[in-house]
Amino acid sequence: MRLDTRRIFLIILFFGLFMMTLRPVVDPDFWWHLRTGQLMVETHTIPRADPFSFTNAGKPWVTHEWLTELFLYGLYHLGNYSLLIFVFSAIITGAFLLAYLRSPQDSRPYVAGFATLLGAIATAPIWGVRPQMISLLIMGLFLVLLERYVQQEKLRFLIPLPLIMLVWVNLHAEYFLGLVVIGVYLLGGLLDLLLAEFSRKEPGHIPNFRPTLFLSGTLGASVLATLANPNGFHILLYPFQTLTSQAMQQFIQEWFSPDFHQLMWLPLAVLILGLIGAGMLTRKSLSATNVLLILGFGYAALRSMRHVPLFAIVAIPVLAEQASSLVHIRFQIRSPARSLRWVTPSLLVVLALLSGLRLGQVVQGQSKAEAETFPTAAVDWLQANEPPANLFNTYSWGGYLIWRLYPQYRVYIDGRADVYGDEFIYDYISIYRAQPGWEKKLDDQNVEMVLIDPSAPLANALRQSLLWEPVFEDANSVIFMRSQSFLAASRTSALCSEGLTFSNTLAIRPCESIKNVVRKTPS
Repeated sequence: MRLDTRRIFLIILFFGLFMMTLRPVVDPDFWWHLRTGQLMVETHTIPRADPFSFTNAGKPWVTHEWLTELFLYGLYHLGNYSLLIFVFSAIITGAFLLAYLRSPQDSRPYVAGFATLLGAIATAPIWGVRPQMISLLIMGLFLVLLERYVQQEKLRFLIPLPLIMLVWVNLHAEYFLGLVVIGVYLLGGLLDLLLAEFSRKEPGHIPNFRPTLFLSGTLGASVLATLANPNGFHILLYPFQTLTSQAMQQFIQEWFSPDFHQLMWLPLAVLILGLIGAGMLTRKSLSATNVLLILGFGYAALRSMRHVPLFAIVAIPVLAEQASSLVHIRFQIRSPARSLRWVTPSLLVVLALLSGLRLGQVVQGQSKAEAETFPTAAVDWLQANEPPANLFNTYSWGGYLIWRLYPQYRVYIDGRADVYGDEFIYDYISIYRAQPGWEKKLDDQNVEMVLIDPSAPLANALRQSLLWEPVFEDANSVIFMRSQSFLAASRTSALCSEGLTFSNTLAIRPCESIKNVVRKTPS
C-alpha cells in the first residue's frame, strides 16, 4: 500500500472518529426498543397495541421502528453490548464518511477532513445506540445518490432511492425526510433552471426539464414505497403527529433547542458561524439546492437538538466547498521508499488494536454507566421482593423498567410519547411535580408503588404523607409504597364507624384519634 500524507490523514481521521463514537448504551428509549424486538421474535407478530403499560394497555400503537427493533435485538442476541456499540459506531462513522465523499474533490482530504471533524464533533451529544443513527446513515446515502445524479444525470443514481425507502420506512419515522430531500433537489433544480433561463441572452433556447421529470418520478415512486409497511397509510401521518405534539416539544429534552451556554454545543456554534463567515468571504455561489438544504435543516437543528446530526451532514460539504476557495492546502505526493512501505499497514494494525481496546473499555464501563443513569439497584430490589402493585415511574426510566421487569410489572409511562398522548403526559407531569390533585390521579390509576428520583417534587411530597412510606432508597432512586400502618388505620376507622374498637400496628387509640390520622393530608 502506497504511503502518502493524504492516506495517513484519512486513516487517522476516520479511525479517530470511530473511537470517539464508542460509548456505553444509555439512551432511555433503547430498552423498550430491545424488549419490543424480543417480543416480536418470541410471538412472531408486530405489536399493534400497547403491551407494556397498565395505564394505556391495549391502546393502538404505530410500531414504526419494528425493523430497527428486530435489528437491535438480533445484535444484542448475537454479541450483547459489544456488537451493538461496535455496529452503531460504524454506522455513525459511515454517515460522516458519506458526507466527506460529497465534498468537492479539490477540498479533499484536508479541508473536507477538518470540516467533517467539526461537523461530527458538533453532533457528539446525540451519538449512541439509537434508531436515529440509522436514519443519519441512510440520509447520507440519499444525499450522495442525489448529488451524483445532479452532477452526471444518470438514472442509475435515482433507481435505488425508492428501493431504499422500502426499508427505511420500516426502520424509523425520519424516512419522511428522505421524501423532503428529494423534493428539495426537485425544487432546487427548477430554481436553478429558471435562473439560468432568465440570465440567458440567446432566444429560442429550450430548457432541459428531463432531470426534473426523473426526480418527480422518483419522488412519486418513493411515496408509493412508503406504503409497504405494517401500518399502511398511517405511517404517512405519524411524523406530523409527532411534530405537532405540544407535550413532546415542552417536556422531552431531545426536542429542545440546543443550549449554546453549554460547552457541548460550542462546536455547533462554530459550524454555523463557519458557514456564515466563509459564505461572506468567498465569491463562490451556492446552488439553490444547497441553499434550501442549509436553511431548512439549519432551522430544524436550531429548533430541536435531535436534528443537529442531519444539519451537520448537509453542512459539511458546503463548508468544505466554501473554505477550500479560501484556503489551499497542497502536498506533493511521492512514492515511498521500499523501507517505508510497511508504515501504512502498520498504522492500520495499530489503530485497529487501539479501537479494540477502546471498545473493550467502553463495554466494561457499561454496567457503571447503566447504574449511574437508571435505577438498577431499585429494580434488583423489586425483582428480589416482588411486591404486587401498579408502579408509577419516572418518564425516562420507563424503557429500562420494560426491559428489566416486563411482563411481571407494567409501567405507568415510558418514552413512547405518541402512545400516551399529550393529555396523559400533562397529567404525568402534574403528578411528578406534586401539583394539586396528584393524590387523586394516583388513586384513579390504582397506583400502589412509586419509583422516582429522590430529588423529584413528588418524592418530597410522598415523604411528608402518612399514606406513603419509603421501602427502598439509594442515591439514584427511591421506592414508595402505600403505608401499611395507614391502611390499618383506615380499616380501624371503618370499624369505629360501627361503634367498635380495634388494635393495630399504630397501638390502641381512641376511635376519634384514628379518624384524625386517616383524614390528615400531606403538607
